[in-house]
Amino acid sequence: MGKPVFGRVVTAVVTPFTAEGGIDYGAAEGLMYHLAQHGSDAAVIGATTGEGVTLSHEERLDLFRLWRGRAPEGIKLIANTGTNNTAQSVELTRTAADLGMDGVMAVYPYYNKPNAEGQVRHFRAIAQATKLPVMLYNVPSRTGGGMSLEAVLELSGVSNIVAIKEASGDLDFVSAIAVNAQDDFAIYSGDDTLTLPILAVGGVGVVSVASHLVGERIQAMITAFVEGRVVEAARIHASLFGLCRAMFLAVNPIPVKTALALMGLIGEHFRLPLTPASNEVKNRLVSILNQHGLFPGIPGTVGRG
Repeated sequence: MGKPVFGRVVTAVVTPFTAEGGIDYGAAEGLMYHLAQHGSDAAVIGATTGEGVTLSHEERLDLFRLWRGRAPEGIKLIANTGTNNTAQSVELTRTAADLGMDGVMAVYPYYNKPNAEGQVRHFRAIAQATKLPVMLYNVPSRTGGGMSLEAVLELSGVSNIVAIKEASGDLDFVSAIAVNAQDDFAIYSGDDTLTLPILAVGGVGVVSVASHLVGERIQAMITAFVEGRVVEAARIHASLFGLCRAMFLAVNPIPVKTALALMGLIGEHFRLPLTPASNEVKNRLVSILNQHGLFPGIPGTVGRG
């Protein structure tokens, strides 16, 4: 089992937008403090949940600068620098290092669907561009292809490739990594509902969406498991299961941004091609937020911006 180099609870943070479509930097700053005060050890900036593919290059760098300059002390900052263009990923990784980020995350090269050799060469190039710790990101449902076990195991031997965010949903694949990768290589669940099962086969934590809402409880679940209180961990897992599932009532990040808007933390704004949640999804989110004591007011009255 690897070390939790980025902590146990890493939040894949949303990017707040204004009604006019720009980044809401004020809401982003408020969200930093919310996460730091509610159980997050680290934040991934500009990734899937952050609608990173809709950000311009300069907007992405502006977000990195904002987080580096304003984030509360102690929260680790992971820049999403992975694209399906190796040269672009290398350039972005170097810039993230220059801006003082604590690590980078790089996704399997979507659309290109490289073979094992291509995967290894792509991620090696990113790792060689920086001294920062690198987290691989395997999410076949988003990228149209997935990392091969052969590639992951080889990359686990690269000194600064320290972790993988595993969102394949395949526990056999996760187990094979845990059994065969280098001892110091860390596995983070990329699915909130699979955090506890992945911990059980050798994982160290989670890159989470639900931690925007219940980070402290996710942290408590992981702590209970690590300390051997597995029945308590299972109880917390069961209590959070419905909420974690609700974060995927529509494509991520629509539900979590809607929930955060209902809680008054950000505005309910997206960039195309994503659109606001349906009334059905909103009503179900109101119900689940109420169940967890998270909903402070009446729908339509607590959003901002």
